[in-house]
Amino acid sequence: MKKLMTAAALLTTLTAAAQWHPAGDRIKTSWGEGLDPANVLAEYPRPQMVRGEWQNLNGLWNYAIRPAGEVPVAWDGEILVPFAAESSLSGVGRRVGAEQELWYERSFTIPAKWSGRRVLLHFGAVDWRADVWVNGVSLGRHEGGYTPFDFDVTPALQKGVNTLRVRVWDPTDAGCQPRGKQVNNPEVIWYTPVTGIWQTVWLEAVPQQYIRSVVATPDLDRRTFRVAAAACGTQPGDRLDVTLLDGGAKVASASALCGADAELYVASPKLWSPSSPHLYDLEIALVRGGRVLDRVTSYAAMRKFSTGKDRDGIVRLRLNDEPLFQFGPLDQGWWPDGLYTAPTDEALVYDIEKTREWGFNMIRKHIKVEPARWYWHCDRLGMIVWQDMPSGDQADRKPQWQDKNYFTGEEKQRTAISEACYRKEWREIIDALRGFVSIGVWVPFNEAWGQFKTVEIAEWTKAYDPTRLVNPASGGNHYQTGDMLDLHNYPDPSLYLYDANRATVLGEYGGIGLVMKEHLWEPDRNWGYVSFSTPEQVTDEYEKYAAKLGELIGRGFSAAVYTQTTDVEIEVNGLMTYDRKAVKVDEGRIRKINEKICNSLNEKK
Repeated sequence: MKKLMTAAALLTTLTAAAQWHPAGDRIKTSWGEGLDPANVLAEYPRPQMVRGEWQNLNGLWNYAIRPAGEVPVAWDGEILVPFAAESSLSGVGRRVGAEQELWYERSFTIPAKWSGRRVLLHFGAVDWRADVWVNGVSLGRHEGGYTPFDFDVTPALQKGVNTLRVRVWDPTDAGCQPRGKQVNNPEVIWYTPVTGIWQTVWLEAVPQQYIRSVVATPDLDRRTFRVAAAACGTQPGDRLDVTLLDGGAKVASASALCGADAELYVASPKLWSPSSPHLYDLEIALVRGGRVLDRVTSYAAMRKFSTGKDRDGIVRLRLNDEPLFQFGPLDQGWWPDGLYTAPTDEALVYDIEKTREWGFNMIRKHIKVEPARWYWHCDRLGMIVWQDMPSGDQADRKPQWQDKNYFTGEEKQRTAISEACYRKEWREIIDALRGFVSIGVWVPFNEAWGQFKTVEIAEWTKAYDPTRLVNPASGGNHYQTGDMLDLHNYPDPSLYLYDANRATVLGEYGGIGLVMKEHLWEPDRNWGYVSFSTPEQVTDEYEKYAAKLGELIGRGFSAAVYTQTTDVEIEVNGLMTYDRKAVKVDEGRIRKINEKICNSLNEKK
């Protein structure tokens, strides 16, 4: 029997490989070139709350692209989930647009051992509006391209084969929704649309009463963790038992009635930092009358993000009450073959690992949200994250943009629908990411792209999550709100504004371009802020900018972001090429430069 099962699995793999191939002829990563369509992003997708019983639904699905409102009666072919329809790795490589809808369908069966349990259907992210059916039963609709959502599919299930169908509509820049850098006509710093499922789809078996979410919030001043866990199907008297472990050894434990937070005291906590990213393990059990109904595992870390003045009176960013110059690249998270989706988990973590190797201690995740595993990798590797809100409602791109002085104009007037869309998705993004240790800064707006009610949004963000810093408007329009004043200047650093009451940071600079002909998205259309001919010249220019930055740190800069990690489409400003096959600088030299900058405030306490 085992041999027959092995043979069947091999046949399935070979059949999938024969049916699928990447679309188009653009450059690809090595991970994309070696992708196995029968084993796509197979890792557990939610590291912050782990259960053992789950089923991955990534792989080949049927698809059809039809005019909006038309139900397909036949399929156009197969699409490799979770890659967007426009991507090469989807096997489709087609635009969808606001006038059409993208339909998906696949079948699945429920393991016999899941009998008596509830079954949840999870989507990591779908851009933008998703309607979902199982066996013809409507489960609901989700709007928002960057946040996870799920449905309890138990009532819709039937014995044997079940049919899952999804309909997606995405207007890209014809709509007001958050969309980051996607446009229908890509050019310069604006990229290809991303439509449909772009993160893992999966099934999870849970008990009738189950833990739905877990967030552990550290409080370094009180040496405690506050653990908030939501549960479904509970009764009065049900409780949550929480245990904190370090290397398998119990450190602390606490219990709380469902609906209340458990508090764990740690007398001598080990602190999380880029140089020592210590993580504790968490075990959470839902208990009724002494009987465990559900159990999940998670993790936590003790750290504190704040600001404070140094001996010269300059407001500095602080980690664990010590000044730390935060320095890292602008990381857009795009892939030539998967667009929004990294081909593999190895690829997903590769950019973070290279960023650490280059001596940085921070990443600005630029107007995109990543899968949960990306943030988990940052947590365990020790990489601070500045998290942008993906911009939207910006057909006019940069109305009344004032970057060299405080804003004196009129902000964008959004419609009620547009404003509600922004607020809903920003809240959902914070809710989805607030448990990740590495996130130190929320960035609601970038360069007047759809920027509105800045003071109100910044103050709301700070009140909603007071454990992080808020960068209200990276690169303008500038208001005296939030925790920092963020300047942009290309190509070299410049300190043209200063705030004595907030941290002053350089949110973007650099953009040193180098064309490497074998690694181009388009051979005849490329763009950089400044251009050079060799990696040595790029490194020399990088060092020149770093020296200027070093001087400006003493005058007031408390963080800096270099543009950028990789080339993206026709942008050639990356430290690496878009396909990640070539590094465009002398890595040893920039590591020494970056480490010196990251350590520049050690003596300024």
